[in-house]
Amino acid sequence: MAFTGAAGVPAPANGPRGRPDECGGHVVRQNERSGWLTSPSGVCYPPQPWQLGGTLVASVFRVPVRELPPVLAERVPERTRPVVVGGAALVAAAFVHYRPGGVLHYDEVLSCVLVRSGTRPRGTIAHIWVDSRQSRAGGRELWGIPKELADFSRTATGREITVESTVDQQVIASVRARLGPRLLPGWPAVPFATAQRLDGTDTVAHNLVVGRPRLLRAQWTFAEAGPLGHLAGRRPVLSLALTNASITFGLATTRSAARR
Repeated sequence: MAFTGAAGVPAPANGPRGRPDECGGHVVRQNERSGWLTSPSGVCYPPQPWQLGGTLVASVFRVPVRELPPVLAERVPERTRPVVVGGAALVAAAFVHYRPGGVLHYDEVLSCVLVRSGTRPRGTIAHIWVDSRQSRAGGRELWGIPKELADFSRTATGREITVESTVDQQVIASVRARLGPRLLPGWPAVPFATAQRLDGTDTVAHNLVVGRPRLLRAQWTFAEAGPLGHLAGRRPVLSLALTNASITFGLATTRSAARR
């Protein structure tokens, strides 16, 4: 599957990936050479929407509201609250491998809490790590997603996928997964929205994923003393994979000053 930019033109795979000062500048501005933007720290990243493709493995956990990480309160926008069922929130953990061919290629691990704004369901990403400085800068600047950097070790053989993420050689999370049969024929398209608060701004981004959903057997390990420790020892209520996925992030975005 080929991935193209917003104008239908093949996008560069990760663009200028080298030194942070390759694009120069200390404000977010257009880069004349590539059409990319530049973060305050001088890291280039693609403008929205991002066209990405790859494989996702995810599990959903029930977490009692009282055990949700305190940082979640800092990530949820105004008038947005976790969806609570039987005193527990629904938290998804996922590893995503974005392969070459999209605007960026990188690995990420994240936790996302199902929230609602009125009756509208959304997801708030409480924790996320990537191994691309471009993805980190763009995610934070465009959509208020609190991306940080991590290292990843990934192997995929047949239907078996093993991934581990570490920061400063300390494990954050790992998963051993086995892909199961397809759940639906064709290529279902699922719209979803993220709702984030970061650096005094509330951001809602509308996105679309198209892929082949499959059953998944997943064995997760989370560092009990780490940022995802609230998931340690829990059994998933649902595990799914998306293969050959095409993800469009940032189809439409709204921003407002954060208030409480």
